[in-house]
Amino acid sequence: MSSIPKIVILGAGYGGVMTALRLQKQLNYNEADVTLVNKHDYHYITTHLHMPAAGTDSPENARVSISKLIDEFKIDFVKSTVVQIRPQDRKVILEDGTLSYDYLVIGVGGEPETFGIPGLKEYALNIRSINSVRLIREHIEYQFAKYKREPHRTDYLTFIVGGAGFTGIEFVGELADRIPQLCREFDVDPQLVKLINIEAAPTALPGFDPELVEYAMDVLRKKGVTFRIGTPIKECKPDGVIVGEGEEIKAQTVIWTGGIRGNRLIEEAGFETMRGRVKVDEYLRAPGHDNVYVVGDNSLVFNEEGRPYPPTAQIAMQQGVAVAHNLVASIRNQALKKFEYKHKGTVASLGKGEAIGIAFGKKYKGWTAAQLKKLIDLRYLFIIGGIPLVLRKGKFF
Repeated sequence: MSSIPKIVILGAGYGGVMTALRLQKQLNYNEADVTLVNKHDYHYITTHLHMPAAGTDSPENARVSISKLIDEFKIDFVKSTVVQIRPQDRKVILEDGTLSYDYLVIGVGGEPETFGIPGLKEYALNIRSINSVRLIREHIEYQFAKYKREPHRTDYLTFIVGGAGFTGIEFVGELADRIPQLCREFDVDPQLVKLINIEAAPTALPGFDPELVEYAMDVLRKKGVTFRIGTPIKECKPDGVIVGEGEEIKAQTVIWTGGIRGNRLIEEAGFETMRGRVKVDEYLRAPGHDNVYVVGDNSLVFNEEGRPYPPTAQIAMQQGVAVAHNLVASIRNQALKKFEYKHKGTVASLGKGEAIGIAFGKKYKGWTAAQLKKLIDLRYLFIIGGIPLVLRKGKFF
C-alpha cells in the first residue's frame, strides 16, 4: 500500500455520493486520495424520475451537478464509464484510462431485470436515467401526435406499464395526471386513452400495508388506471404484450418497471453474486475482498428473517454513511462498525396531492402523505447539498 491510500468510488448514485460526501467531512488533509468516477457529471435523484418520464416535471429537477456537491480540493471527480473491475490487480479499467486503488467502493447501479421474458429488453422502455425518461416523455407525446394522423390506430393511445411496485405505481399516478393535459393539447377524446398497469404478483405494491394498497388502487382507478393484478406478462412484442394464458394487448408503448438486478460488471469481475448483486459481509465488504465495499443496487443485505432488503435510496444512503466510516477506520487502524439498516418509513406518491405512506409507526394517506413525501425529498436535498440546494431544487407546495 502506498503512503497515502487511494480510495476509488465507482458511481455517483445514492450510495456513492453519500460515501464521497462523508469521506470529504471525515478525512484529514492528505490522509487519503479519493476519486469519484461517474459516467455523467451529475447525480440524479432516482426517486424523482417517474415525474419527468410522465412529463409532469422537468428532467433538470431530478439532477444535481456533481461539482456542486463535492469539494474538488478533497475529491477528484473523473467523468468516465467503467469497462472492467479487476480486484486481483486492484485496478479499474475505464473507457479512457486505468485507476489503481487500495480501497474500492462499487456503486455502479443496477440494470433492468427482465426475468427472461422474451422481447422485454428489445421493445420495452425503462425508467432508469435522465436520458431514458426524456425518451419516454417524448415517445408518449409522439403517440398522441401519430394518433391524430391515423385516428383508426387506437393502439397509439394504449399505454402499458409492467410492474406495480413503487416505480410502476408512482409512474402511473403521474401519467394519469398528464393524460388529460395531452388530450387537450392534441384534441383527443380522453375516453380513447387506456392506461393499463400489469403485475404478476397477487397484489400491487407487494409487501406494503394492504389497507394503503387498496386506497392507492382506488385513487388510481378514479384517475383512469386499469389494473391487471396477478397477470404475468409472457412476451413483449413491437406492437404490445401477451399476458396470462395468451391474451394479446395491442399497444405501441410498454414501460417496464418490474425490477432491478445488479450489474454485469460485478459478475464479470469474478465476485460471488446473486442476480448480479454481491451478498456483502456485516461491514458491507465483498466476501474474500477486505478492501472492496459494495453499496446500493449492487449489494445484497439480508434482514433477521433471512430475506433481502429491497434496494431503495434509503438503504443506499445508510450504506454510504457506514462505508465512509469503515474506510476512515481502516486507514486509521481502528475497529470497523457493523452495518445495521434502520428503516425510517416508506412513502409512495400517487400523482398530484395524493400519496400513501408508513412513517413513525403510523399510516398516512392522501394530502398528508403527499406532504410527507415532499419533506423526505427536501431532507435528502439538504443532506447532500445543504440549504442552497434545497432552495434551488426543493418543491414546497
